[in-house]
Amino acid sequence: MADPGPGPPLAEARVGDLLARLAAPGPDPGGGGAAAVVVALAAALCAMVAELSPRHCADAPRLADEARALARRAPALGDDDARAYRAVLAAGGSGTAPGEDAAARLDAALSAASDVPLAIAQAGAAVARLGARLAREGNPAVQGDAVAAALLGAAGCDAAATLVGLNLADHPDDPRHREAAAARHEARGAAARARGAPG
Repeated sequence: MADPGPGPPLAEARVGDLLARLAAPGPDPGGGGAAAVVVALAAALCAMVAELSPRHCADAPRLADEARALARRAPALGDDDARAYRAVLAAGGSGTAPGEDAAARLDAALSAASDVPLAIAQAGAAVARLGARLAREGNPAVQGDAVAAALLGAAGCDAAATLVGLNLADHPDDPRHREAAAARHEARGAAARARGAPG
């Protein structure tokens, strides 16, 4: 895989270093990377709750595996988002060679860059769904962690889905608008279910 850019991959970054990279005046990591990290944190919380819930939920081992897979995938998507955004910057800032349409190149780069935040949004919705289930069926001693995971997953989903909409603002009929909206709707529903889980 190509180098993710300045600093280590998101999965390997220390918290303080990651915060410094986010606060720096460079273009990445940005909103997509931050959303991916939030989703990864939520997935890790789900994994922890599931690991502590085998006596309460028969599916706990499978849910833990699913959560760990999402926790690994989300930071990689954040690195992909940074690469995609750098491609957008290159398309918008490079000189136009004869016969090339700069606007078309930028449009194509924005379209390509929409796939990654959509994947982050869908991962966030999956994590929110896991958190909601674990809040209802998991170990009550860590119910608060499951609820927090659902809320964080939904927040990461919402942020990433918004980025999809911004990238595709000039293409209102692109089906990825609907896919992002569906992920957001699912995540918000899961967050609401998690909040309403009996304590």
